[in-house]
Amino acid sequence: MKRAIFLGMALLLTVLPAGCGDDGDAFPSFVEQILSSPASDGDVAFDNVLDSFTISHADRTGNVIFGIDESNADLPEFQAFLTFPLDGSNGGTAIPLNAVIEAADIEVHVDALSFATTVPTRLDLVTYPLTGPTSAEFIFPSSPLPFAFRTLDFLDIDRGNFVRIDVTPLMQEAQRRRLPSFQVRFLLDFVPGASGLVTIADSGTATAPLLPVQFR
Repeated sequence: MKRAIFLGMALLLTVLPAGCGDDGDAFPSFVEQILSSPASDGDVAFDNVLDSFTISHADRTGNVIFGIDESNADLPEFQAFLTFPLDGSNGGTAIPLNAVIEAADIEVHVDALSFATTVPTRLDLVTYPLTGPTSAEFIFPSSPLPFAFRTLDFLDIDRGNFVRIDVTPLMQEAQRRRLPSFQVRFLLDFVPGASGLVTIADSGTATAPLLPVQFR
């Protein structure tokens, strides 16, 4: 229900006054709602005991997972990947390459949160194949920094609820780089004692990851 109301409100915001020039003419703003692409979404798990990777695709599992159970060193670490097409290929209107990004959020539904009450999280702006993530996209603490990133915490109270994440600077960087898709990676933040495993829904329009973008 919350998602349906949110989408309905967005339609009312399709054209908004964003400001005026010296001549008094208004520059309209537009809001586009972009669902993620399950065919490109997925997660990569690294098993440090077997030194191997396992790749899962959201169009088969219906979710993506990131994090680790820090109390069990034999369990793999997961990193999750989402793709939001900006060229209109996933339905809706394309974001023009010359558009000015005013605001952007990712809204995700947390299906499960385990092994911790607070999960320190890093969200990276990345690029990866539209066919889905590969082992090459999995990064370690010593890996180079991504194009842009932000940190946040997922909390125990988020379980079963929607979480909205401000990604305006990341979306602005994607636009500056003229990326055809807004692609992000969720992973456990590289801080001492970080733990927890988060499952994000990735199936159907009711709970699938959503990227609302306001631009002009």
